[in-house]
Amino acid sequence: MVKKALVTGSSSGIGEEIAKRLLYLGYEVWGVARDFEKCDIKEDLFKPISCDLSDKKSLHEFLRLYKKEEFDILVNCAGYGRFAPHEEISIKDIEGMVYLNLTAPLLITKTFLRTLKKNRGHIFNICSISGIKSAPFGAVYGASKAGLRHFGKSLFAEVRKSGLKVININPDITDTPFFKELNFKPSSDPLGRIIPQDIADIVEDVLKTGENVVLTDITVEPQLFKISKGKR
Repeated sequence: MVKKALVTGSSSGIGEEIAKRLLYLGYEVWGVARDFEKCDIKEDLFKPISCDLSDKKSLHEFLRLYKKEEFDILVNCAGYGRFAPHEEISIKDIEGMVYLNLTAPLLITKTFLRTLKKNRGHIFNICSISGIKSAPFGAVYGASKAGLRHFGKSLFAEVRKSGLKVININPDITDTPFFKELNFKPSSDPLGRIIPQDIADIVEDVLKTGENVVLTDITVEPQLFKISKGKR
């Protein structure tokens, strides 16, 4: 029987690469994103679901429709960030970051947790190094990702006896469309950036790790610290 994975934010960037890797490994992948217009995944085992997870009504409808599905892997990857002095960030962006980066993963995880435990599966939370290190102009984004990371660590302590593995991955600056609306972007130096395939490699390595070991918290940094100014 083909195992099933649910990947949020699967239309681009890290989420798309993880979805591709899971398809390569033989999983049926249910991908969730706002739209898949630019997504180039054409596999028969890929099931795209269009849903704006930052919208409360849309998220609840998604959970209502699919709550009975059983997954072996959940990847909480959807997220976005805005970076500016805190007094300049809009209330809409503050609420949006907290809802998409933290609230949505909590609700999605709750909905599918019983079967993930039954299947002795894996939950991957794509957090951020901003949730570990303090960063000027990124207080809200960092807080939302720190919350997701703490949730993952606490959840593992809660469910580990079931055989479910919970893994936080904390990437530093990664070359994805995340930076499209921001005033900084990854360096063009290959040693100064992470690429989405690097995170997919880590997911694959974790899945191949023995049942007796859980890599609960993985921080990923480029060899060099470099940031370019200006939008993509």
